[in-house]
Amino acid sequence: MDRIRRSMLMGAGALGAAALAGKSHAHEMDPNGGGVVLSSHGWDAEAPPKLVFLTEARVKLQLPPTTTGAGPGGQRVIFNVTGGTFDGPHLRGRVTEDAGADWVNIRPDGVGDLDVRFTWETHDSALIYVHWHGRFWSNPEDAEYAADVTKTDDPDGAWRYYFRAAPRFETGDPRYAWLNNIVAITKSRTGDGGPIHRFYAVL
Repeated sequence: MDRIRRSMLMGAGALGAAALAGKSHAHEMDPNGGGVVLSSHGWDAEAPPKLVFLTEARVKLQLPPTTTGAGPGGQRVIFNVTGGTFDGPHLRGRVTEDAGADWVNIRPDGVGDLDVRFTWETHDSALIYVHWHGRFWSNPEDAEYAADVTKTDDPDGAWRYYFRAAPRFETGDPRYAWLNNIVAITKSRTGDGGPIHRFYAVL
């Protein structure tokens, strides 16, 4: 009976999600690179936010990291950023060398508190400062796998850990000023020498 009840609830949840997904958000990304477009056409205040893929960043880190050892709030681990690239429908370019780092504080419960700051240079020479806080954790048996940035990129295995963040962008370049005004999130994984971040605008 419990199994049947769970199946019914899951089915109801799926139908509800499908109904919500069909509602219009009005906010969209300008396909010509102008950022977020606001419109009253089809607006539904009760529809959940929509995610629009911006870009994927593949960041290279200096290994091994620096650590300050176990402190009162956890163990601080610092990864210097040595470069990388980002590419997607709304942003592409390179991660600048020696202009950022991942400051990770590993709490006593094993969860990583993320404080990340680095600089991007777009393909058309705009500079963008990116800063975020996030969380990184896994079950104990998957901790070594999750933290191993040297492994081959394994998208199918990334379910074994939680790696999410809320980045903020800053730039003075008018072509990308729209980044100053949005909320974004990342869905990230580890591999190929560093973290791999997929960035989404929340509309």
